[in-house]
Amino acid sequence: MIWKTRVTELFGIEYPIVQGGLAYLAYADLAAAVSEAGGLGQITAMSLPSPEALKQEIRSVRKKTAKPFGVNFAIGNHGRAYESMVEAALEEDVEILSVTGGNPAPLFDMLKGTSVKKMVLVAARRQAQKAEEIGADAVIAVGQEGGGHLGRDDIGTMVLIPRIADAVSIPVIGSGGIGDGRGWMAAHALGAEGIEMGTRFIATKECVHASEAYVQSLLDSTEQDTTIIKRKIGAPARALKNEWTEQILRLEAEGADYEGLKSYVSGEANCKLIHDGAASEGFGWGGQIAGMIDDVPSVSELFARMKNEAENIREKWYIQ
Repeated sequence: MIWKTRVTELFGIEYPIVQGGLAYLAYADLAAAVSEAGGLGQITAMSLPSPEALKQEIRSVRKKTAKPFGVNFAIGNHGRAYESMVEAALEEDVEILSVTGGNPAPLFDMLKGTSVKKMVLVAARRQAQKAEEIGADAVIAVGQEGGGHLGRDDIGTMVLIPRIADAVSIPVIGSGGIGDGRGWMAAHALGAEGIEMGTRFIATKECVHASEAYVQSLLDSTEQDTTIIKRKIGAPARALKNEWTEQILRLEAEGADYEGLKSYVSGEANCKLIHDGAASEGFGWGGQIAGMIDDVPSVSELFARMKNEAENIREKWYIQ
């Protein structure tokens, strides 16, 4: 199969597969591996400590691959200004940016006069329309099956993708519950022109910053072993179930506000599990696709498997 969609054309990639931003995990090794395999790898900018650190990470990707990659800006979840980080990306001539977790308009203003391609993560039809209005080149439609921060309306990927595809003229990239060739082909059947995967890329050899305990928790999980935290403070997000998330849910049930939850849902608590493997001291994001993850391939092996699965599905579609 030769993959040619508006997503592959827009980003200059071979396969319409985008790697999610993955806070505290999406660094040079993973981003370069995804791009080298033919997809679009991304660096997570706002997990890095400084603009100079971002520049170094960008340079590191370029040492590993000459293929296109992007930089993700999670602008609503880190409590610090992103402007200097955007400026650093522009100084390094990054050609693709994605925005998650906040209003992208001010960031887009910084990109005026450039040729930077822009993606926005959305979880509702109106958000997608607004993103197109302000200049997004593509939207990533994330259904409620996904890991990490989600929309407030609990719309599943199966319904969200066609709703958004019908509402905008720019390419739609499907996300949420996708981790193999079946999900890839399903997203295209629903109207997407590419897919984004997050959780599946955590369990790959090149996601070197993920602790063994975190990866093992993905391997051990079923589709029922995730939960939504932060719903009571208006920022629902899907994480793997553990003692820490149970405590978060207890606090939410007792009426805790953001200040009461802050230390439990912080980046530090996230890193306690995903970096240090301390399951009793932190949490890890994970989508329902965790129930379908049972190995840790290299990114290139994962791509080869997905392509084979997609080709087998397409052959079945053409059986008379």
